[in-house]
Amino acid sequence: MTFSLNAFSQNKKTPNKSKSEKDQAISFHKYDISLIRLISTPEKYDGKQIQVIGYLNLEFEGDAIYLHKEDFSKGISDNGFWVNFSKQISQKKNLNEYNKKYVIIVGTFDMNSRGHMGMFGGTIKNITRLDLWNFDR
Repeated sequence: MTFSLNAFSQNKKTPNKSKSEKDQAISFHKYDISLIRLISTPEKYDGKQIQVIGYLNLEFEGDAIYLHKEDFSKGISDNGFWVNFSKQISQKKNLNEYNKKYVIIVGTFDMNSRGHMGMFGGTIKNITRLDLWNFDR
């Protein structure tokens, strides 16, 4: 009988853990958005943590993530967002390894801060995730 109670006790804990993981997955993906959505409805994401994929350009007065590489090369800054990395990311990673590449980032969106000379669609600040985006999966 003791074995049966222990097994029941273990089963009881498993659903709670799975539910917690499921809730975390839902909340994480809630703001996994395309840059197109961010461009078209910035007010929906203002002040929220978001995850986006785009083309990263890092240069003096031009640190930004763009919808496409062509948006950067053609100077279409309305299709880009100023980026500001957290101290942790800046110290942990060599940012040059991500320059001029497609990346995935997580940060907080600020629609009123529009970067250098107000040229961009907003700012993604306090970026806590920066990884290369491998679209050859």
